[in-house]
Amino acid sequence: MKEEEEKEKKKLHNTNFIDACNNAVNGILYATTTQSNVRKQLVIAVTVMILSLFYNFTTSEFLCLTFAVFLVIFAEMINTAIETVVDLFTDQYHPKAKIAKDVAAGAVVLVAINACVVAYFLFFRETELSQMGTTILDYVVASPMHIAFVGIILAVIGILAGKAYINHKKQVGKRIFNPSGQTILAFAILTAIWLNTRNIIVFALALVLSCLVIGNRMRNDAHSFAEVMYSSTMGVLIILLLYGITIFRM
Repeated sequence: MKEEEEKEKKKLHNTNFIDACNNAVNGILYATTTQSNVRKQLVIAVTVMILSLFYNFTTSEFLCLTFAVFLVIFAEMINTAIETVVDLFTDQYHPKAKIAKDVAAGAVVLVAINACVVAYFLFFRETELSQMGTTILDYVVASPMHIAFVGIILAVIGILAGKAYINHKKQVGKRIFNPSGQTILAFAILTAIWLNTRNIIVFALALVLSCLVIGNRMRNDAHSFAEVMYSSTMGVLIILLLYGITIFRM
């Protein structure tokens, strides 16, 4: 009995860095699975990242845009955490509980307004709109690092959406093909490294690390061989899809 209690206590505390990361990912998946607003904001984030490919943003402008987009998702997750804690202490109507939830929701609204202001000043500029006559391909060729970064962000968002769907199916008792999010991300980064550096040594080191990720996922029986092979292929294709015909012109 005491051993079981000790195990339960350990689950409530992070024993190492890996456990801390896993718990953080579980929190993100919970928010994505249960909160429709988080899912909507992820869709908006994907849309904004794709639209950014059509604009010749500077590094600082792109960082501001990325920060504004993910700040909204962050605020929504904090709002979810506050609501969960409030519900833990009371399941009845209480004025102070309402205040806590309303203030948290108000914070989300303020952050969303900030994101809209940032998007307005970045996307709706006459100088940028006048340059839209230039082909999309020219923008892609001019900023390969930007493409790689956006591809990795889209891969992360896609992983979260896919894991949320898989978790939902597991909750209803269905067995479903489960790709490895870590493998997808590892091979997306690997592909981006090769396309941007063309350095065989750097690529070889990144490949070794990616293979270690595959070995880790299979060794822990988290995923089958077919699942990690599918995941590695998807990671490569996500980046190649964004590069498109640019790859043949580099």
